[in-house]
Amino acid sequence: MSSMVVAVDLNKFFGDFQALDKVSLEIEHGEVLCIIGPSGSGKSTLLRCINQLERIDSGAIWIDDELIGFRQEGDKLYQLNDTEIARQRLSSGMVFQRFNLFAHMTVLENIIEGPVIVQRRTKSAVIPEAMALLEKVGLTDKKNAYPSELSGGQQQRIAIARALAMKPKLMLFDEPTSALDPELVSDVLNVMRDLATSGMTMVVVTHELGFAREVANRVVFMDRGKIIESGTPQEILSNPKEKRTQDFIAAVLA
Repeated sequence: MSSMVVAVDLNKFFGDFQALDKVSLEIEHGEVLCIIGPSGSGKSTLLRCINQLERIDSGAIWIDDELIGFRQEGDKLYQLNDTEIARQRLSSGMVFQRFNLFAHMTVLENIIEGPVIVQRRTKSAVIPEAMALLEKVGLTDKKNAYPSELSGGQQQRIAIARALAMKPKLMLFDEPTSALDPELVSDVLNVMRDLATSGMTMVVVTHELGFAREVANRVVFMDRGKIIESGTPQEILSNPKEKRTQDFIAAVLA
């Protein structure tokens, strides 16, 4: 396999509700993929399965040719334990709707926590990298601030820097601007644009169709746990073939 992510026939149930229904998807190295669709369509569940915050019920996921969540011995598959899953999860960074920063830590402490505690790197090595990330997100002056002293947009930019501090191969964004006031959205999207142009592989669940049109290499539309349509931003956002996609985009743009 040459793709960064390969997902094959993913099924995921929550009780009787099927959140993912035979979802198959490939994401290339350096690709920016935007996933759109109505609430409850399976978008966030797909991201959480890639990041192993949820276990799939059937199917398989590979990240950079490594089977996720299982190890294969001969013809048999065995579920990984929590420690092994935690190791695999380091390959992908995830940014959520809510910022999930540690309230009792400063901005700088939030960013270095993962590399120091999880990766067991030294503070002297990590702090310069953290400061470079703060510069990248435009918040070097906030290094000693606490999350409660920041706006929502600033907190989300710190959350992005914190995820990048772990040096992931893949970045997953779960509606990163949906909890923000409208005037704070642009700063977060600008950071994501810069990240996209740097060559980072990104999967973005979003309702920001303008951002998807501008930044994505490919757009996927999901509904009721299925991928309904996939193509370039021009194909999906300007000339969708499926009526369900057409109706959704018309509703979002209305």
